[in-house]
Amino acid sequence: MPPADERQIPAGPPAVQQLRTNSVGLAGVVFMALATAAPITAMTGNLPVIVGGGNGVHAPAGFLFVTLVLTVFTIGYVAMARHITTAGAFYGFISHGLGRVAGMASGLLAVLAYVVFEASIVGIFAYFAEQTFAAEFGVHWPWQVFALAMLAVTAVLSYFHLEVASKVLGVFLVGEVVMLLLLAGSVLAHGGGPGGLHLGTLNPSGAFAGVNAGVGLFFCFWSWIGFESTAMYGEESRDPKRIIPRATLLAVLALGLLYTFVTWMVLSGNGPTEAVATAVGSSPLDLFLGPAQTYLGHWAVTAFQWLMCTSAFACGLAFHQCAARYLYAIGREGFLHPALGRTHPRHSSPHIASFTQTAVALAVVGGFWATGQDPYVGLYTLTAILGTLALLVVQTLCSFSVIAYFRRNHPESRHWFRTFTAPLLGGFGMLAAIVLLVVNLDTAAGAASKIFFFKLIPWIVGAVFAGGIALALYMRARHPARYEVMGRLVVEDSQERTEQAVPATV
Repeated sequence: MPPADERQIPAGPPAVQQLRTNSVGLAGVVFMALATAAPITAMTGNLPVIVGGGNGVHAPAGFLFVTLVLTVFTIGYVAMARHITTAGAFYGFISHGLGRVAGMASGLLAVLAYVVFEASIVGIFAYFAEQTFAAEFGVHWPWQVFALAMLAVTAVLSYFHLEVASKVLGVFLVGEVVMLLLLAGSVLAHGGGPGGLHLGTLNPSGAFAGVNAGVGLFFCFWSWIGFESTAMYGEESRDPKRIIPRATLLAVLALGLLYTFVTWMVLSGNGPTEAVATAVGSSPLDLFLGPAQTYLGHWAVTAFQWLMCTSAFACGLAFHQCAARYLYAIGREGFLHPALGRTHPRHSSPHIASFTQTAVALAVVGGFWATGQDPYVGLYTLTAILGTLALLVVQTLCSFSVIAYFRRNHPESRHWFRTFTAPLLGGFGMLAAIVLLVVNLDTAAGAASKIFFFKLIPWIVGAVFAGGIALALYMRARHPARYEVMGRLVVEDSQERTEQAVPATV
């Protein structure tokens, strides 16, 4: 009998290799999801925009509102995760709910999103690292050195099974969350800054107030990107039917509480009016570094600078894991090169898909490098907007797929709220986020809106989605046997079973 890490998904064609089971538990999956969201990067990168050009002094209310929307979305998402476990996550969920055509189109959009997210985070990591090394050591290395170093280290760590990456991410995540809580806690302990704690900033009606509430709410949504990655690790987790739903809800609620509390304390520590002025000034990071210096001391400023680097690295590593698993999921079904669906004989990691993702990320970074773009304004901002738009479309379809799926399957699990009302509201919430992004696309991009690549973003998303539909229709017409497998490969010990007579791997 082969070792556990070399087992294959049994029971019929196509024979495919399986990721290493029992690699991570609940804490590991939560760490992966929180690291993908990168709390300190989300706060330092997005909050200045939300405060300066979005919800203004009502930024905490914006985070409360988005927490509610994403919690409702997650209720339907995890209802499906209790029945379907696959590295393809959205790809598999939508294929089961809305059909293989929508599933393949969504799968390719998800691949696009996670592929460019790693390149995006490489950009902001290189930007932070370049500044930090110059400030701390007087070393003036170009940003490309840091970008290449991050890509190389990420490729090495991802070669091994998931437990290695989850431990690295866990260390970095604890550091950044502790720093954010120390900053917020110190402001709270001092009773706030100028004028006290300013409870009015938490008023829920403020979510729709401010200079441009649409921009503010979009950047709030952006701060959660990555929480949904929990479902991708179902094949590698222990008891996925229990762990994945719990991890997803925990990630959403933990991020919501953390973001709201930190934002409230940052505004209070600066003073709401002063915070808005700082956010639109020449040094928006002073929103955090100013209170850190005042309430904790200079050591905290230095710690923040280093943690922004480690947070970005952890985020990039987590997105790399997501992208590799999507490439693996589609590759093992034969819709991209089948070699992508192979796992390492010892570590059972998707090593070929992982190295492919490294090559693609390197190409994206190299393209922005070759055209002389800034790592923050160009690489980070534009690829993040592209990935976010693609992923919001997929999340919207996933919400509606939950409703469709439970109408046909598992009557014992149907519930008026969990499998209908919650995913319906979540889907409309995601549609609203897409509208916010499209309407405020120029404002969200800022200086990057003048770059030619910016104008291509909606067209790229549309072309990839249309390409997925075309591929699915082609496979249905010319290769019906392979079409039947599309988006249907799941793990045997938690796989989908319906009244229909289908092979065990379908």
